[in-house]
Amino acid sequence: MQNTITIRRPDDMHLHLRDGAMLAAVLPETTRHFARAIIMPNLVPPVVTLDDARAYHGRIMAALPAGADFQPLMVLYLTEGTDPVDVAAAKASGLVHAVKLYPAGATTNSHSGVRDFDKVMPVLEKMAEIGLPLCVHGEVTDPSVDIFDREAVFIDTVLDPLRRRVPGLRVVMEHITTSEGAAYAMAGDETLAATITTHHLIINRNHILAGGIKPHYYCLPVAKRESHRLALRRAATSGHPRIFLGTDSAPHADHLKEHACGCAGCFTATNTMPLLAHMFEEDGALDRLEGFTSVHGAQFYGLPLSDQTLTLTKGDAAQFPAKILSDAGPVTVFDPGFPVHWHVSN
Repeated sequence: MQNTITIRRPDDMHLHLRDGAMLAAVLPETTRHFARAIIMPNLVPPVVTLDDARAYHGRIMAALPAGADFQPLMVLYLTEGTDPVDVAAAKASGLVHAVKLYPAGATTNSHSGVRDFDKVMPVLEKMAEIGLPLCVHGEVTDPSVDIFDREAVFIDTVLDPLRRRVPGLRVVMEHITTSEGAAYAMAGDETLAATITTHHLIINRNHILAGGIKPHYYCLPVAKRESHRLALRRAATSGHPRIFLGTDSAPHADHLKEHACGCAGCFTATNTMPLLAHMFEEDGALDRLEGFTSVHGAQFYGLPLSDQTLTLTKGDAAQFPAKILSDAGPVTVFDPGFPVHWHVSN
């Protein structure tokens, strides 16, 4: 039995930090364990231009806890008015590492997203030329498509045709939730990668709906059947070089989650690494944890591997905080629903 594991310090390749009071409260939960993170741009207003990214980067750096060693990897929000010249300048700056595609209306603060792909083709072609990845929220928004089918339909009707239309475009399928998503990502070439969240490895749709609605398990893309969760576990623990961690940790104040029309998102920044160690051990794959958290994402994004380490130790049951307090309201920390005995010890 292995009771200690030391890995390269991990990267979170999909993270929401928000802004203002919420940013100040949740940023330390990520910087405690993670070396870098891909920072989502769906603020209000969104981070659309290089100047926007510079300003947001400055606010993140100003909010860093004293002594924190953390690099925010900035992302631009793709709109139908995005300028290919600005995108190229953003890539050249070294500050911006991706552009995010939100189909309009797909998730939180996505209303400025894309409706007509013809209008963003010049941007996507420029991105393929310069090697800047496109991070994709992979769901269709057609109200006639069942919410549990929207990822699979997106792959067939939007993503695969788009990749054929713009060969060479580097794409990250973010927060995949289905067996179809896992299979498509793992069968792809070197231009295709996928992130998997902590919570989608743990919960299925029963956790949200059975025995009463659990708003702190509600996320988008919504958790699917147990068969899909197990497919994600197999993908995450497989050692596939283009499958990696993106927590999609998404803080919302409790009063916005526990609401007649509650916000989507699970907040997992605080306890992701112990939860992943638990799951990888459970699946006999602790030797593959470092690849999933610390190697594959960096390699896909062309980043150097961290020369720092993180040690996890197995012991008594971990006690995670129930909430993170902020001036915007308390944020509930994701509860896995089972005892976890792994602790980050450095």
